[in-house]
Amino acid sequence: MNVKDFYYELPQELIAQDPLKDRSSSRLMVLGREDGAIEHHVFRDIVNYLHPGDCLVLNNTKVLPARLYGTKEGTNAGIELLLLKRLADNCWETLVKPGKKAKIGTKLQFGDGILTGEIIDIVEEGNRIIRFSYTGIFEELLDKLGEMPLPPYITHHLDDKQRYQTVYAKEEGSAAAPTAGLHFTKELLAQLTDRGVELAEVTLHVGLGTFRPVKVANVSDHHMHSEFYRLDKEQADKINRAKAGGHRVIAVGTTSTRTLESIADENGRVRAASGWTQIFLYPGARFRCIDGLVTNFHLPESTLIMLVSAFAGREHVLHAYAQAVKERYRFFSFGDAMLII
Repeated sequence: MNVKDFYYELPQELIAQDPLKDRSSSRLMVLGREDGAIEHHVFRDIVNYLHPGDCLVLNNTKVLPARLYGTKEGTNAGIELLLLKRLADNCWETLVKPGKKAKIGTKLQFGDGILTGEIIDIVEEGNRIIRFSYTGIFEELLDKLGEMPLPPYITHHLDDKQRYQTVYAKEEGSAAAPTAGLHFTKELLAQLTDRGVELAEVTLHVGLGTFRPVKVANVSDHHMHSEFYRLDKEQADKINRAKAGGHRVIAVGTTSTRTLESIADENGRVRAASGWTQIFLYPGARFRCIDGLVTNFHLPESTLIMLVSAFAGREHVLHAYAQAVKERYRFFSFGDAMLII
């Protein structure tokens, strides 16, 4: 299967640059998984498609304000840092710009020196390992100094950091938001629970690999990035109860999907587990756990549109995307949503 099989034309002006004032007022395309039928709604109408006993699975990861701007000690040359992965002993794997002059031993400072760091190693793909020094709590300093690591296709400044968080975010560790969840409000979630829909939570910390382009012609040759996930027993029990009762498990986002499909057995049952997943779902993959998917509209030729195509069929998905372009839907992270059932 060729990567070009997942290409579609997208006018630049349809890339959403700002979040809507009301999260739940995004548009919602409902796509029939079996027949490709399409309906157009507003996101809050999703309550009409979820039934008592269904289990909606949310990724409760929280995005770190992981982009830092600082200077190189001694030269005051500007430097940009993106925190990718927390390691031991106050060390982080990071992406540094400009990278050529970020040599081992280089010392950095941020916020007039309230946070300092030293590059101690260079690893895969040129990422730098930095050991930080500071007084106080690292997360509080990040909240003060850091900016949200918005994807490269968003060029507008985000005034409110919370708009790049889901309302249920609590487990810090992501370099990007699980954007399908951005449409939910606390009121909408309360409506769903009142309706008898079970809410379950997983954690998958989204890495920047989610934005990494597929650079090989043959899809199966792509090396999938690794991301940390966790599912505890209480949440696993909720999902298994829905399956046992003949109800649907509906994943909110590709991240929840990857978590569940990494853990599920042949009968679709899940267990408490944690670890790293490199699961790559593209057409031909068999879905063992999920029966429905809430997702945004994704980049052409990305692993995300491949996952959606694996679940709903490539022809159905590309037709739906063509309709979304025709109807002027908003695309990508701050854009509109799709429900596939």
